[in-house]
Amino acid sequence: MTIREPYENGRFGLSFELFPPKTAESAAAMWRTVDDLMAFEPALITCTYGAGGSTRGTTLDVLRGLRERHHVPVASHLTCVGSTVDELRAYLREAADLGVAGIVALRGDPPKGETEFRQAAGGLRYAADLVALVKAEFPDFGILVAGYPETHQEATSPTADLDNLRRKCAAGGDVVVTQLFYDNADFFRFRDRCQNLGISAPIVPGIMPVTNYAQIRRIASLCKAKLPAVFTDAFEAAGDDETAQFEAGVSYSARQVEELIAGGVPGMHFYVLNKSPATTRVLEHVGMRPA
Repeated sequence: MTIREPYENGRFGLSFELFPPKTAESAAAMWRTVDDLMAFEPALITCTYGAGGSTRGTTLDVLRGLRERHHVPVASHLTCVGSTVDELRAYLREAADLGVAGIVALRGDPPKGETEFRQAAGGLRYAADLVALVKAEFPDFGILVAGYPETHQEATSPTADLDNLRRKCAAGGDVVVTQLFYDNADFFRFRDRCQNLGISAPIVPGIMPVTNYAQIRRIASLCKAKLPAVFTDAFEAAGDDETAQFEAGVSYSARQVEELIAGGVPGMHFYVLNKSPATTRVLEHVGMRPA
């Protein structure tokens, strides 16, 4: 099955995103999360990749473990940050040797402490260039690309941002997975504009269930995602009660996912932060029972 097929012909493609753990304890917790989430029979699990390959070995270890433990299709994130084309090719060869099914092709954010993306000497500048490289030299990989319902923070305009997405899809992007968002109206407007531009790739919403208000405010500020008043009001009412915050987050995400499914999305990508309880609760709420 190709990367795109789980989102076509009436199917619903469910996927989860992990990040490379830093300690043995966090690795054990991540694998417990994976075991919980595999009960929902995901079509794909992805793993992030640190800037300049800083988590290269650990990312590959996670992908290898997923393949060996669960035989689930996996995709590796890959960015242009800090890498030459030859270094990108070397990583792609390693991923191919592991049986990785897809690449989430990203330009990547500037490294910590820097405010602007800098093209590495001998590297690539745009995600579309990375997509083209993967498509031309590693055609067996499916390619996922990022979309931004609220517009990428560095884009000069929403139109310019969508033109960039169109270039990524034209270069070989098979599936669009969106940045997290908390107002479904932003997603539906984005999807309509993509379709009007002739972007035919499945548009998959990216969802991050919230369990900690302070954490999501930090994340939202980094990616410039707005938090609707109904969302913030629920968390303000929860105060410092961790259980109340968890329940408020699950409730909001469940309603969000219900509305997206009713709106005909072809799948859902969950940013799980290596934890399963909130995502599991949301999935069960919308009728996706573990096998």
